[in-house]
Amino acid sequence: MAGAQDTIYLCNFRVSVDGEWLCLKELQDVEFSVPESSQPSTPSLDDPIPLIARDPMMIERSNLVNISKLIVKELIETSLKYGRMLDTDHMPLQHFFIVLEHVLRHGLKPKKGLLGPKKELWDILQVVEKYTLDAQDITSSVRDLPTVSTHMGRARAWLRLALMQKKLGDYLKILIDHRDDLLSEYFEPDALMMSEEAIIIVGLLVGLNVIDCNLCVKEEDLDCQQGVIDFSLYLRSSNYCSENSSEEDLDQEHMTTVLDQKNYIEELNRHLNATVTNLQSKVETLMTTNALMKEDLAIAKNNILALNQENMSLKKELGLDVNAEHSDEGGGFIESSRKKAVQVVKPSEVEELRQQLENEKKHRQEAEKELDLQISLKAEMEVAMKLLEKDIHEKQDTIVSLRRQLDDIKLINLEMYRKLQCPYRTLYNQR
Repeated sequence: MAGAQDTIYLCNFRVSVDGEWLCLKELQDVEFSVPESSQPSTPSLDDPIPLIARDPMMIERSNLVNISKLIVKELIETSLKYGRMLDTDHMPLQHFFIVLEHVLRHGLKPKKGLLGPKKELWDILQVVEKYTLDAQDITSSVRDLPTVSTHMGRARAWLRLALMQKKLGDYLKILIDHRDDLLSEYFEPDALMMSEEAIIIVGLLVGLNVIDCNLCVKEEDLDCQQGVIDFSLYLRSSNYCSENSSEEDLDQEHMTTVLDQKNYIEELNRHLNATVTNLQSKVETLMTTNALMKEDLAIAKNNILALNQENMSLKKELGLDVNAEHSDEGGGFIESSRKKAVQVVKPSEVEELRQQLENEKKHRQEAEKELDLQISLKAEMEVAMKLLEKDIHEKQDTIVSLRRQLDDIKLINLEMYRKLQCPYRTLYNQR
């Protein structure tokens, strides 16, 4: 039998925590009184055990902690079991927000007098942005919501955004760390947020970081009162039995097979996306290399043209020198005698001219070698360009084929998702 601290009193039933269930047992004239005799007596199995009177606020805190444990456990198990993102229509998620609202509003101080300020949960949640920068985005987003007009509606929207941000437990831990100087003016001393049991709530909320939620805050009517909790999902009677266990096991096996196929297809889809991304990066690298090679080819062409012009100018100068020599040889005897006289008179000038001629011939030979080298480089570059263009065309064909395969995989993934919805709805209707 569970202890008194694990017992919730609901109407004329005693609700005790048994693992992941709440067990209902009918109370038979249970009185909340302290026995008169101080002598401890051994109770029999048939007699009801008298329960010691407890503080109502303590009982409320215990009830909230226990139901929070069950709902958070059910929420995590359903999320991991079906492997999908939770949305607004998910029943355990709706129950979680209802219980969380009761947890945060437990022991909230009432309004003092007619003119006194009313303590609102939204005022407490706004303070979180002063201690962490991560809360500034969701707080400003909630302030700008056009569909929310009340303080309670903004608080509900803030809690949903914090859960999607996976920092709800961290934010409440900040409030609890500063409860002496921050929460004391908003809560009664025996409130849940002011007690040590608040650490348990924070631990439960940190465990919700493993689930993924997709909640559309703009489409929900957060200003209205939230719904009620369906305790039939968490309670079991003493004569509880599962009549359709075999069918549920078969459905569960089928669901597991479909989920495994879905996960395999998603993994294959991610692998193909990564392959396409790598190929695109390689194509971009090849395009950059191609542009650089084109620039080098243009520079080489300019160098070849400059060398050709220099070669032509050298040929012209050499042609003029040869013509001058031929005209000197075809001159008369007088001119030859004069040249001989000049040679006899000025042999140093003749040596200088010969040296210049030899230097010009050397330059010409070097220019011709450089020209041949540039021509060979040009031919090699053209061959490399053709090979590069061929490689680019092959990569583009590969990318096209991979994109087709990716589209086929997406169609298969969509079909598997539709098949997955059918057994899930059937299983949900059976429950």
